[in-house]
Amino acid sequence: MMEELETLKQELAGLSIVDKLWFLTKKYQGRIVFSTSFGWEDQVITDIIFSNKIPIKVFTLETGRLFPETYYVWNRTLEIYKQTIHAYYPQAELLQDMVNTKGPNSFYESVENRKECCHIRKIEPLKRALYGNEIWVTGIRAEQSANREDMHDLEWDASNELIKFHPIFEWTLAEVKQYIKDNNIVYNTLHDKGFPSIGCAPCTRAVQPGEDFRAGRWWWEDQSKKECGLHNTAEEIVASKE
Repeated sequence: MMEELETLKQELAGLSIVDKLWFLTKKYQGRIVFSTSFGWEDQVITDIIFSNKIPIKVFTLETGRLFPETYYVWNRTLEIYKQTIHAYYPQAELLQDMVNTKGPNSFYESVENRKECCHIRKIEPLKRALYGNEIWVTGIRAEQSANREDMHDLEWDASNELIKFHPIFEWTLAEVKQYIKDNNIVYNTLHDKGFPSIGCAPCTRAVQPGEDFRAGRWWWEDQSKKECGLHNTAEEIVASKE
């Protein structure tokens, strides 16, 4: 797999983002997907895919606890591009059992409960969304958080057993904002209110001046890594099993 990854890096070298996506689409026809949570970065990539009519399946995880502003962006994106965004929901029985047993806000009570909620609402649906695919396109950028600085724009995802491609990995936030402005792209207004990272409403708050990029995620927990497991690195996966 590492040999294939290195070959792919060479094949994509020097190409524009649009050409890279087209190349991957042709090489992995019907086996490439893009996940969006309707944040700044994801709206940029959605625009690139839909505006250039690149045949990449776009999907989102409907956790059931999203902000009203997120649903607005989702709906407006559908109206503007008139393209399908596939929604993946938690399995009803798993969600019902958790809520019936622990209540609707059990994630505030312990890290274990929070991870259980993330698994049911996000990780398990993601596994279904990625199943059978070979390329997963994401909106990750290098500067977003410390534990992502060692990542690359093209990498092997051992957890999901596929290749991940981050088209705007090297972009700065300023470049993302400029693209949105230049192309008049609808975006989540929570970004203007101090929300650089937007997830489920009960688990996300605005970031205060001087705080880390992801300080607003699971803000009641005292931990150095603010990840739910969607984008674990290979090292984190091994560590989690020890």
